[in-house]
Amino acid sequence: MAVYKIFPTKDATIYTAYPDANSGLDEIIETSLEVGALMFPAPQASRFLIQFPSDEISDVLVNKVSSSQWQSNLRCFIANAEGLNLDTTLEIYPVSQSWEMGVGKYANVPKTTTGVSWIWKDYLSGSKWTTGSFSPGTTGSYSSTVGGGTWYVTSSLSASVTFGYYTDKDINANVTNIVGAWYSSSIPNNGFIVKQASEFVDNEDIQPKLKYFSVDTHTIYPPCLEIRWNDYTFNTGSSGLTFITSSQIVATFPNNKGFFEKDSVEKFRLDVRPQYPARIFQTSSFYIQNYYLPTASYYAVKDLYTNEFVIDFDTTYTKISADDQGNYFMIYMNGLEPERYYKFLVKTLINGETLILDDNYYFKVVNE
Repeated sequence: MAVYKIFPTKDATIYTAYPDANSGLDEIIETSLEVGALMFPAPQASRFLIQFPSDEISDVLVNKVSSSQWQSNLRCFIANAEGLNLDTTLEIYPVSQSWEMGVGKYANVPKTTTGVSWIWKDYLSGSKWTTGSFSPGTTGSYSSTVGGGTWYVTSSLSASVTFGYYTDKDINANVTNIVGAWYSSSIPNNGFIVKQASEFVDNEDIQPKLKYFSVDTHTIYPPCLEIRWNDYTFNTGSSGLTFITSSQIVATFPNNKGFFEKDSVEKFRLDVRPQYPARIFQTSSFYIQNYYLPTASYYAVKDLYTNEFVIDFDTTYTKISADDQGNYFMIYMNGLEPERYYKFLVKTLINGETLILDDNYYFKVVNE
C-alpha cells in the first residue's frame, strides 16, 4: 500500500551525430533513430542515461520497506513521439561504467563538450567509453562512431517496454532486479541506459523518435524511480466496528487538513457509513458510527489540474489497511509535485459491485 518516488541525480542523452557534444542540462532526454538527414546520411542513433541516488534507494529498502514484497519501476514521461513503427521496443540496462552529467544542452552553439557524450564518459577527465575487451558480463555497441556507453548483459539485469502505435508512450518498466543488484552491491549503481532495440537500420520508413522529460524539465513530469511495497495490514484488534454491506455509502477523510508539506509522511483515516441507515432505536447518533470497507479496497491519487493518475489503483501496493479505529493508508508527499492540488479516489468491491468513490477529496502539497 506504499509508494515512494525517487528522482534522478543526473541524466543526459548521447548522440552518434554529435559524438563529443554534451546535453546534461537539456530539458529533454531521448532515444531515437534517424536516417537520410542531409548532414548525416548514414543512420544515426541516440540513447539516454539516467541515474538515481544509491543512499536514497538504500534508505527506502532498509528503513521503509517493511515487507519482502516490493517492486521498483523506472518511470519516464513522454514529451513527443514521431516516426513510430506498429511496435517500437526500448531496452533498459544497468550502466557498467561511471559517467559525468555535464552542463551542456542539445542546441548549444558552439556545442558544450563537458561531461558525458557518445565518445566520452567524462570529457574533462579525458575518460572514454570502453569499445572493446569488455569486462566479463558487460558489453557495448556502436556503428561508425565508437562509443555509446557500456552495460551489463546478464539476462536478469535488463528490462524492456514495447509501444504499440496507438498506446501510451510513457515508460513504466519493472527494474526490480536491477535495483536489487545495486542494493546488494552485486553491481555498482551507475544508472540506466535506455536505447532502441533496433538501431542503425538504413530504412527511411523506420525512424522512431521518443523524447521524454528530463530531471531538468520545468513541467510536473520529471522521471522517477518508483518503489512500491506491500505493508498492508488488517488488524482490527478488539474493535466493535463491522464491515459495511450497503453499496450506497458515504466516505470521508476526517484528518485531511487540506495542506501538507512536501517531505511529510501522512496517515489518512477513512470513515465510512451507509448513506441511508436502517431505522433502529438507539441512544447515540448513527452518523458518528464508523464501518470497515471490504478488504478488497484500494486508493489512488490524481493531479487535480491534469486529471492524470499520480498513483494508480493497484491490487497489491495501494490496498487500504485497517486497525481498531477504522481504515487508513499512508502517503509519502515527496513523490508529489509541490504547490499543486490533488485528490483521492477509493475503489472498493461490495456485494459484487465495484464502486469508485470520488467526492471532492482534495488536498494540496506545499513547500515548507
